[in-house]
Amino acid sequence: MAHVVTNKCLGCKFTDCVLVCPVACFYELEGQLIIHPEECIDCMACVDECPVHAIYAEGDLPPEFQSDIEFNATEARRVKESGQGAIEKKKGSLAERRPKESGFGLLNVESLDLTPVPAPRGWS
Repeated sequence: MAHVVTNKCLGCKFTDCVLVCPVACFYELEGQLIIHPEECIDCMACVDECPVHAIYAEGDLPPEFQSDIEFNATEARRVKESGQGAIEKKKGSLAERRPKESGFGLLNVESLDLTPVPAPRGWS
């Protein structure tokens, strides 16, 4: 039984998981990663590496992500048949790769003003 990348990966596309995969079964779409079900050896190494918890063993997949089984299978086959190889090296996430001038990117929490504001009168 293969592992499945769910749509929680959509828009994030962290690639920490590909570094620990012993068989290179991850393929890259524009907005997310997918696992080729015929290449995955079910080693579970990728599950704990995903920072957004988007990877599940097929048998542990929550009901809301069941459609991702077929999506991974179909898209992985399509991408592989197009000649694109498996992704084997870590890349920055989508947020890290966006141009800074576009207004997208990771939130810099150091720049936030977290000064406490007094409660309005009458609130305790």
